Amino acid sequence: MNLACVEQIAKAVLYEGYMLYPYRPSSVKNQQRWNFGVLYPQAYSELQDGDEAFSMRTECLVCGTEETALEVRLRFLHLRTRSTRQSSPDSFQSFPDGWQEAVERDVSAQEYTLERLCQETVMHEFAFPSQTDVSSETGAGGNSENVVRRQLAVGGAIEIFAEKLLDKLFKVRICVRNLTPLESAAASRDHALLHSLVSAHMISGVRNGEFVSLLDPPPEFQDFAGGCRNVGAWPVLVGEPGQRDTLLASPIILYDYPQIAPESAGDLFDGTEIDEILSLRIMTLTDEEKREIRQSDERARQVLERTEAMPAEQFMKLHGAVRGLRPLKEEDAL
Repeated sequence: MNLACVEQIAKAVLYEGYMLYPYRPSSVKNQQRWNFGVLYPQAYSELQDGDEAFSMRTECLVCGTEETALEVRLRFLHLRTRSTRQSSPDSFQSFPDGWQEAVERDVSAQEYTLERLCQETVMHEFAFPSQTDVSSETGAGGNSENVVRRQLAVGGAIEIFAEKLLDKLFKVRICVRNLTPLESAAASRDHALLHSLVSAHMISGVRNGEFVSLLDPPPEFQDFAGGCRNVGAWPVLVGEPGQRDTLLASPIILYDYPQIAPESAGDLFDGTEIDEILSLRIMTLTDEEKREIRQSDERARQVLERTEAMPAEQFMKLHGAVRGLRPLKEEDAL
């Protein structure tokens, strides 16, 4: 599987909203956290009458034989709260919710042949327990602080099934469900988010076979491609154009073989990748706002430090680029 390409796409667009623009808790904009691809606990979803999803489903086509092997990986962000306790025993400070951090989670289901998947639905369960970590760090004023990071449990299941459509064509269905139990039936949205799979996406790879593009299928497979039902996921081919061994099931609409613009100096965690505008906004932050960023999440610190250190020639490259030109047809000019 082409994991390097998926990693770039995930950081560029799938993690949008992970840090609330413009990356500081004192901002009056975007007071409520949001992300693409959030899978809430099933109990919370049911209390919301299904308005908040707890599952995602991907259906795709694979050309191969019964011996073709399929591998599935689920990736998501697992949120955690961050608070600080000053060295003084009676001094305690909690960071606002905007400074929730996140840990990347990677769940790999074992490789299965299409023959096995046609015979039965296989289920791969996963769980990450709650934990609390305390570390000593130096605060902005040089004082020693105890940083407390608390993470609640998440768990769920990946279900995989295949159906033979033609001699060498199979339909694969992959479902992910968040089955984390809630401590309270009346849990708030913020609390439910700590038990959620955030920015969830799936990567599938095949050995001795290839995926069929659902956006541009061969004519003989168009009806089968139209019969694939995807819920909360948009499967696209990834890698170099022409490669068909890796499929990304994204929570947002992408095209086959998405690429990161070469002018981009790094991740800004914004789905539109408007690097120039966001970089300019970061440069206008006050010293106090920058201090807030440096005391927050590691990804936020990296965004700030990279932007501050960006050479002028690199910044000018963000201003715009022409990807290609085509001759103007007579009907276009009318």
